[in-house]
Amino acid sequence: MRLSKHELIDKKQNRINLSPPSLLALGFLSFIIVGTILLKLPFANHGDVDWMEALFTATSATTITGLSVVNVGDAYTLFGKIIIMLLIQCGGLGFMTFAILAALSLSPKVGLKQQIMAQETIGQTSLARATFTAKGVLIYSLFFEGVGTIILTMAWMEHYDFKHAFFYALFYSISAFNNGGFSLFPNSLMSFSDQYMVTFTISMLYMVGGLGFLVLMDIKRAKRWKTLSTNSKLILSTIAGLNLFAFITIWALEAGNPLTLAPMSIGDQALNAWFHATVPRSSGFNSLEVSSMTDASTLVTMMLMFIGGGSLSTAGGIKVGTFIITVLSVITFLRRSDELTVFKHSIPHHTTFKALAVIAITSTLILIGFFTLLILEPNKRFLDLLFEAVSAACTVGLSRGVTEDLGHASQFALILLMFAGRLGPLTLAYLIATPKKSRVSHPSTEIQIG
Repeated sequence: MRLSKHELIDKKQNRINLSPPSLLALGFLSFIIVGTILLKLPFANHGDVDWMEALFTATSATTITGLSVVNVGDAYTLFGKIIIMLLIQCGGLGFMTFAILAALSLSPKVGLKQQIMAQETIGQTSLARATFTAKGVLIYSLFFEGVGTIILTMAWMEHYDFKHAFFYALFYSISAFNNGGFSLFPNSLMSFSDQYMVTFTISMLYMVGGLGFLVLMDIKRAKRWKTLSTNSKLILSTIAGLNLFAFITIWALEAGNPLTLAPMSIGDQALNAWFHATVPRSSGFNSLEVSSMTDASTLVTMMLMFIGGGSLSTAGGIKVGTFIITVLSVITFLRRSDELTVFKHSIPHHTTFKALAVIAITSTLILIGFFTLLILEPNKRFLDLLFEAVSAACTVGLSRGVTEDLGHASQFALILLMFAGRLGPLTLAYLIATPKKSRVSHPSTEIQIG
């Protein structure tokens, strides 16, 4: 049966044409709703989890944040823990693959608009290349999670039987690589602060997951520093510098703190200083009591949470590339140079504008969330609430121990922060990738700055 011309027009007009960010938001919202319902089932928890706690856990897992209002290990059954693990996996893997599919608008033919979006969002301009990237995301995730599971199983078999050791290893490998930060132990990893194999393996998993899949694939392709892309060189060198700076700073600040590093041996101090220097980049694990750290260390931690990890990674924050481009732009301006160069390559000015936009939007999101928490929780400490807002908006998951004590309104505010913080980068990339250029040219003028 053939449709008439008018029927075809009506059919086209009634078709829902969702933008990639809208599609991604609906997809993640579906995960959260389904996850909430599953976690509220009688056989998913031990009977003391209400709807808000289930919603908070599902949102935190899907956005791979790690904040929790209940003790996950005690509140949920084996089925509930498996649901949380799957939500973390879907949140990490799903975000990457959905971003790629959304960038291509789920179209078999990639037009100019889709090519621009793909280039801005994932750095690819063809369907074949984007498909290859999507496969790479899956393969790399399963490979590193598998390796982590094997190592952690061997480490934990000293404390548990094989069945429990394997499940813990699988859960923590998925949680770490996806920068989820969820823990089955009530004190996160504080009981393993002197377990080198456990702590170091988990730190390597969340660091690799936070590099970015394009960087990982570039490393596999190039195999040598000289043949790496400029983007990979910049990201790797910046991450190395940030890690070294944070490691030395936190060790120096906490070495005399009797509540954190002071009672430990030099080796244990180095291990835990390294862990807390790298974990704020988006993973919510902790081997030290975060609320017992000095205010100076807390400030450094919030700065690291704000920066986050690499683009197209499981990490949150403004991303390392955004941070270093902004820093280099300031240095270039102070030197009164007209050209921003990185590894003998010129960076266009619109890249700086994008970096500033990301920083402005993320900062605004944090300030709105923080202001809301201050109103809703007038009896809580200023620093604790600021830390909570940064952790939620940058999808990190670290906390100074106030998450469980917040009211339902404050917990819902954190849910919105986590959701917005996870979707923000792709939404911004979409807006940037589809500019509306005016044909009208206006005369220039000078505005006083500073």
